[in-house]
Formats: sequence, structure tokens, C-alpha cells
Amino acid sequence: MRLKTLLLLISLILVNTLFVAGQTITIDDCQKKAEANYPAIARYDIIEKTKEFNIANANKGYLPQVTLSARGTWQSDVTSIDFNMPGLEIPTIDQDQYRFVVELNQVIWDGGRVSAQKKSMQANAELERKQLDNEIYTLRERVNNLYFGILLMKEQLNQLEIREKELQRNFNNIQVYAQNGLANETDLNVVRLEQLKTDQQRINLESNLDAYIQMLSVLIGEELNSDLVFAKPNPESTLILPVINRPELKMFEAQEHAIESQKSLLNAKIKPTIGAFAQSGYGKPGLNMFDNEFTPYFLGGVSVSWNFSNLYTLKADRKKIDLQKLAINSQRDTFLQNLNIVIPQQQIEIEKFRKIMQDDDEIIRLQTQIRETAEIKVENGTMTVSDLIKEINAEEAVKQAKILHEIQFLMSVYSLKYTINQN
Repeated sequence: MRLKTLLLLISLILVNTLFVAGQTITIDDCQKKAEANYPAIARYDIIEKTKEFNIANANKGYLPQVTLSARGTWQSDVTSIDFNMPGLEIPTIDQDQYRFVVELNQVIWDGGRVSAQKKSMQANAELERKQLDNEIYTLRERVNNLYFGILLMKEQLNQLEIREKELQRNFNNIQVYAQNGLANETDLNVVRLEQLKTDQQRINLESNLDAYIQMLSVLIGEELNSDLVFAKPNPESTLILPVINRPELKMFEAQEHAIESQKSLLNAKIKPTIGAFAQSGYGKPGLNMFDNEFTPYFLGGVSVSWNFSNLYTLKADRKKIDLQKLAINSQRDTFLQNLNIVIPQQQIEIEKFRKIMQDDDEIIRLQTQIRETAEIKVENGTMTVSDLIKEINAEEAVKQAKILHEIQFLMSVYSLKYTINQN
């Protein structure tokens, strides 16, 4: 029973290992995970909650405002009536007076102040969201650079593995030639030297690959390893039309709305406010100033206030808003102009690599034939091993060039996609 359990566990481990090793990740997966893992993503919720609190506070401007006040005074002089009439006594007002007041004010019409404040708060919150969208968008470029760097190094490692096998095959052949007197120890050392150089290249590439994978792991918040299959994007599915849809454009639009909302506040400030008030008090004197006893009192009514001082700066404030909007338009035009300069360059770059790749396979085929011919010549003793190594290196160079061209083509396509924001 224990043996069966042990075998079952081993089988599960092997299956899981094979499953993990065969897992595939795409560049689109990495971009989505990087955005979801970005610490600043939490600011979306903070922005929304802050906006809700601000609007809730603004709405409280419609609630009755209650004020409690108390005052005690002593006056050097009081109102008196110098009039003497037999049988009539006119009271004298005390010089010490006291008053306790509860006042309630209710806005009836505020000229649109609260409404303008809420619109401004909403516009500013939307601007913050668009600015955060723009910040998170820059992650795509970082993911692209890391992902294509990983693709390039994995392809180079695969090619180095083929080169190592090729060098080992030639080393074995030259050993046979040496036994037959067609080669010597120096020829073996030449091949061995290339093997050591190739081994150093592999170590360097593996180290860089691990570093890139670790950086991408941190970026997407998920542990990756070199056994993972990094899918190469299909070039045919990446053909695009250069329609600019960058988040910066929406950010500029949000900035305009936020600035425009300030006009509503300006317009509200130059309008009168109408309110109702009620006041209840207890004092000496009360409403009857000749009554020197503590008495309660009540009064209420409607009030109108109109602050004309805001008219002094209204014209200048509106011009400032218009200038700010002009500045935003200038930034947008500059941004679009820079993109319109970059886009044709990137399109030319894509077409360049597309044309270059058309000849890569033929170049490799011809260089492989040259290398194979060189091997025959070495076998026949009509070419040195050093010359053969040159042909092997030349074949390796054109194969590496093909790998580089493919990755450069994909990178140029994704650079254009990033420039115009195509998903």
C-alpha cells in the first residue's frame, strides 16, 4: 500500500512538472497582469471614494446651518429718553446686557454654487483617473522590452545549442582525421577554443535571461521561470492601421473639462443667494429693549445677499480659463505632431525588416552549403580547420541575424501598436 502511494505521488509530481514546463504565456497576458499588479491601481478606488466624499460634503451645503452663540457686554452708555411726565415712569436700560442665541439658516437658492462645485469635483476626479490611465499605459512599453528581450535570448540559446552540437560533431570528426594523419592537435585546439567561447556565450545569455525573467516576474506579480514557453506573437495578426488612440488624448480632454467647470463656479459667485433664517434667543434685554429682565424671544424671515466684488475680477478670471484651455490645446497639438513624426518612421522600420527577412532563409541555405563544402575540404585535406571554423562562425552569424530580424520585426510592430494604442 505504501509503495502504491509513493508511486502515485511520484506520478503526480512528474505530471505536474510536465504541465508547468509546457505552460505558455503571451505578451498580452503579461501586459494585462502587469496592469493588474501595478501598485498605483489602488488609486482608482481612492479617487472614486474621495470624489464621493467631496460631493457628499458639497451636498451638505443645502442642509440647515445651525449656529449657537452667547454674548455678555457692558456698555458705557445706553439709550435713554429725557422726558418727564407726572405719573409716567420711563425705564432705564441696564448697562450690562446678555444674550444667548440659536440661529438656523436655510439656503433657498445659492446661485448654483453647490451644483458648480459638484461638477468641478467630478471633472477633477475624471482628470485624475485619466492621468492614472496614462501612467499605467507606460507599463506596456516596459513589458514589451522585457518580453521581446526574453524571446530573443531564448532563440539565441536554442541556436547556441545547435552550434554546440555542430562543434562537437566537427571535433569528433577531426579526432578521426587526426588518427588518420589528416589533422593535428592544433586543429583540435581550434575547435575546442570555439566550444569554450560558445559555452561562455551560453552562460552569459542564461544569466541575462534569468535577469529579464525575474524583472518581468516582479512586473506582473507572478513567478516565472525559463522553462515557461513564451509565445511568439503572430506577425500576420499584428497588422494595424495607424489610428491614434492614446490615453493622453483623453487626459487632455479631461483637463479641458476640468478647466471649463471653473466657469460655472465663476458664474455662480456673481449671483445672489436667497435664504430663510430663524433665530431663537434668551437675553437681557430681549426684543423689548426697555425690559431689563431675562426674556426669551424669536424672530424669522428671508434674507438676500449679493456680493458684487466678484464682478471686479470676473473678466480676467474668464480670460485665464481661456488661456489655460489654449495651453492644453497646444500640448495636444504638440503631442500629436510628435506621434505623426514617429509613426511613418515606425512603418518604414516594419517594412524594412519585412523585406530583410525575405532573404534570410536563402542566405542561411547558401552559407550552410558553404560550411558543408568546407567540411568536405577539411576531410580531404584541402582546407585548414581554422578556415572551417570561419565558415561555421559565418553560418552562425547569419542564423543569429535571422533570429534578430524576426524579433526586431515584432518589436517594431509592437512599438507602433504602443505609439497608437492598438490592443
